[in-house]
Amino acid sequence: MVPTGQMAEKQACEEPRQDPELKSWRCLVFYLCFFGFMAQLRPGESFITPYLLEHNFTKEQVTNEIIPMLPYSHLAVLVPIFLITDYLRYKPVLVLQCLSFVCVWLLLLLGTSVTHMQLMEVFYSITMAARIAYSSYIFSLVRPSRYQRMASYSRTAVLLGVFSSSVLGQVLVTLARISTSTLNCISLGFILFSLGLSLFLKRPKRSLFFNRSTLAREALPCELDQMHPGPGRPETGKVERVLGTCRNSFLVRMLSELVENARQPQLRLWCLWWVFNSAGYYLITYYVHVLWKSVDNDLNYNGAVDAASTLLSAIMSFSAGFVDIRWARWSKLVIASVIAVQAGLVFCMFQIQDIWVCYVTFVLFRGAYQFLVPVATFQIASSLSKELCALVFGINTFLATALKTSITLVVSDKRGLGLQVHEQFHIYFVYFLMLSATCFAWAGLDGLRYCQHGRHQPLAQAQELRSPLETSVQAISLQDGDLREPQPSAPQLLSEDGMEDSRADLRVETKA
Repeated sequence: MVPTGQMAEKQACEEPRQDPELKSWRCLVFYLCFFGFMAQLRPGESFITPYLLEHNFTKEQVTNEIIPMLPYSHLAVLVPIFLITDYLRYKPVLVLQCLSFVCVWLLLLLGTSVTHMQLMEVFYSITMAARIAYSSYIFSLVRPSRYQRMASYSRTAVLLGVFSSSVLGQVLVTLARISTSTLNCISLGFILFSLGLSLFLKRPKRSLFFNRSTLAREALPCELDQMHPGPGRPETGKVERVLGTCRNSFLVRMLSELVENARQPQLRLWCLWWVFNSAGYYLITYYVHVLWKSVDNDLNYNGAVDAASTLLSAIMSFSAGFVDIRWARWSKLVIASVIAVQAGLVFCMFQIQDIWVCYVTFVLFRGAYQFLVPVATFQIASSLSKELCALVFGINTFLATALKTSITLVVSDKRGLGLQVHEQFHIYFVYFLMLSATCFAWAGLDGLRYCQHGRHQPLAQAQELRSPLETSVQAISLQDGDLREPQPSAPQLLSEDGMEDSRADLRVETKA
């Protein structure tokens, strides 16, 4: 046993090493959260549709020519930005995002043609695809034991920035009576400030795929076997070594694990919900501001509605963590019910010609979607490793983007049907109604199957909601000593809607 004097001396030696580390971590957290807050301050974003309509762009041009460019370009840049983000280790993509925002607002202020506004949509699609850089970057600079706190701090900063931006924009328009052009100039000033902040961000030394730690990269069993063949194991030929390397490569192992995990019913269910519901959700938010201007051309409370919907979304996301039900049994029924509510809200949006009804129904629509986002996130993440989580969320986002792009091409684009906004909302109502009916039928079939065959069989234990920290700890405990999985030192790429849904949703709404 260590004597008391020696123990006190040992603690005194350790404290100087711990204090600088703790102080450095706190400074880093503060700077990241401050950057996340300032990057959301774009008070003119909620009023872009009124700005376009005030500057000689018709509703037909905005609906059928300008807005459709956003999903097209988003689909084109999504995968390249995803790969570049990891390869360049996040910071350059954050700078690129700020530069793209600068281009967006310069085109808004100086552009005079539909082509200019379409180019503005292209730059904004880059900012949408680059959102993953911030949500991944914050986890690359801290220990896994601090992941949960970092996620909490960063998301709070982002939501607070979105809320403050929407309130500021509404106050300036309603009380200060400033024009939308002046509001856009103020937004450009905030963006330039956030660009300056991004230049001083610390660049991580590692990332999830291309810049993994040396231990995780060099400790693959297949490579160790090739460098040090066992005494009873003959040397293999060149072709066999190449095939073995390919078979045991990081990407191939991830894909094979993904195919194996895809057999899980809960994983398939929530991935399907993510793809189909996200596509419909963003189609609504793309065009809702055009719908509001069609219902009432004078009233303009876009910022207040965005602020209220952000606040409700935060409350719904938080409350979802306290819902204690057996998701393995009731998930289909819950999903079907929420989608049915969304369908009813969409119906009220275009059927009841009252602007206040439109405002309230949209706030509730966003809240309903945000209620299931954390549930889907944790249901997917609880059964996968960090690397597979990033891959699954990336695939879900890509498929959702491809689906909404296809619908836009057929329904909205002037080269397709070129429908006006009220007719489009009829289509979206039918879309959500069909999704709800399908989920109800699926839940009914499961119920019949359970009554007929599974009454006396124990139901598979529902996956519990786990925090990212708990998931990481569980993965470490299960895979302790297994060199096939990289150590949990790299950040987890969060979903498009999980970490940064806030401002992009509002901008997406604005683009209508």
